[in-house]
Amino acid sequence: MLNVAYRNCRDREQNLLTETDDAGDLQLIVPNLHRRYSGVTATNRMVAPRLARLFHAAWLGPDAPDGIARLRIVDFLKLWRRRRPAIWHARRNNEMIAGVLLRALGWPLKLVFTSAAQRHHSWITRWLIRRMDAIIATSEISASYLKRSSTVIPHGVDTEVYAPPPDRAAAFAESGLPGTFAIGCFGRVRAQKGSDVFVDAMCRLLPRYPDFTAVIVGAITPEQTGFADDLKRRIAASGLTPRIVITGELDIAEVQRWYRRLTIYAFTSRNEGFGLTLIEAMAAGAALVAARAGAAELVVEDGISGVLVPPGDAEALAAALETLMRDPASATAMGERGRQRVVVAFSLEAEAARIAEVYRTLV
Repeated sequence: MLNVAYRNCRDREQNLLTETDDAGDLQLIVPNLHRRYSGVTATNRMVAPRLARLFHAAWLGPDAPDGIARLRIVDFLKLWRRRRPAIWHARRNNEMIAGVLLRALGWPLKLVFTSAAQRHHSWITRWLIRRMDAIIATSEISASYLKRSSTVIPHGVDTEVYAPPPDRAAAFAESGLPGTFAIGCFGRVRAQKGSDVFVDAMCRLLPRYPDFTAVIVGAITPEQTGFADDLKRRIAASGLTPRIVITGELDIAEVQRWYRRLTIYAFTSRNEGFGLTLIEAMAAGAALVAARAGAAELVVEDGISGVLVPPGDAEALAAALETLMRDPASATAMGERGRQRVVVAFSLEAEAARIAEVYRTLV
């Protein structure tokens, strides 16, 4: 149970564990041992505050969200050799390694790992997984690669933060971009995310649909500069530079604003762990065309709450998108059905409740 003292602490402006808080009462540690903001960080940031409503929890590492205390090193040291174990919920290899080492050194930890990968794991990952007390997989496909029992819990999304705008046309107009409607593709600009597939489809379609503008929202890492420069050259050669916009990395609040501006969202990954942008875009009421990668086939009811296409197929993507671009009213209706699908099946509250059930089997 979340004790009363911690509930009061959580509401403080700085949201830090202090000398007056008993760090020894912690039930859950949420490590985020990764400097670069990533999709894993994003999923962790969303569900951690919900879990902090159910357990005395603290976040260890950068990018702490509101709604959960931050665990300082001095507080963490107090946990050594205490009697009651705390949950250490890892989502990366380095966090599993840290948990295994800390437990070997005397920290009383129960180790949980969430896996979204849909591929065979390396030997070190398999070795670490065998040392976890519980495993969560984000889909049945991810679970099939784990070689041990796991609990399948799909990611959830905050359906209040990711929600349709009162006026989508006005929301898009605020961007200052040409046209009336927006098609988006979010994620780091690279081949794995299918950014090139999206650009190919847009170069075919936008000349025929002048009311639409395409937006790629995502970071360009140094190693992907050449790939991104090639996309920009192709866009320029098509005469579409004003209408295919690559924003670069944006802060999370701006990304959320962009979701509300979209009429259509294209999920173009060639391979993916889960693909959180799927449910973020659907929650915001955008019509969805999704490659069959990650959790797309789990999330999307083909032809109802979205349309599924083969990964890496620009022609199939363009054909599915054109059906919606030709009839924006049908895109709006699909977006409404997609929103309802997420509210019912992929809410953050449902995800947190199911994770909590796993924790309770351990402590």
